[in-house]
Amino acid sequence: MKKIIFLLILLGSVIGIQAQEHETPNAQQARRMFMDIYNKVYGDEGATLHYKVNIIGLYKTEGTIWMKQKKSKFIDEKYIAWNDDVTFHRLERKKKRIVIYDAHSEERDKYAAKFKFTPDNYTYSIKDEKNKGIAITLKAKKGVKGIKEARVMLDRQTHTPTSIRIKVGIFHTTIKISNFKVGDISDDLFKFPKDQYKNYEYEDKR
Repeated sequence: MKKIIFLLILLGSVIGIQAQEHETPNAQQARRMFMDIYNKVYGDEGATLHYKVNIIGLYKTEGTIWMKQKKSKFIDEKYIAWNDDVTFHRLERKKKRIVIYDAHSEERDKYAAKFKFTPDNYTYSIKDEKNKGIAITLKAKKGVKGIKEARVMLDRQTHTPTSIRIKVGIFHTTIKISNFKVGDISDDLFKFPKDQYKNYEYEDKR
């Protein structure tokens, strides 16, 4: 589950993206649109979206994510997680257990290091795929480990993401996105409501 969630918030791992020398106009446009999505999701207003993953025979899940600057919250059928940029709380529904981490600790998501995304390690391109929408494709440069390719599909009219396809080695994952909305997110949403879970088991890993 955590692996899928990390792939979904790929855009949030973009830090300090820089324009590259000798980029074509197509690549420059792709980078600009990629950063526009990033700024919508992780800016001061934040964004929310519903995601759905179905890897036939292997894994299936769906849920909702809220993101704002370095804060986040997600809900699916097995977990709820709150990250207020200070503390990360993960509720394991079935076990009725709350696991607590420092918000900036890599221990809370061991996949983060494996799938670390550095934007300058990729080439960018954009293509209008007629009825499907606009595709932004990122391809890893030679020698880059981890994510080999990412393809973000955008709605042609709104330029909001509708899906993300990730390739790691020979493995592909497609995440469908719906109900993408920007803004109207209170910081209180990211705070763990302890009073609602007084009888749960707590495990503090800070």
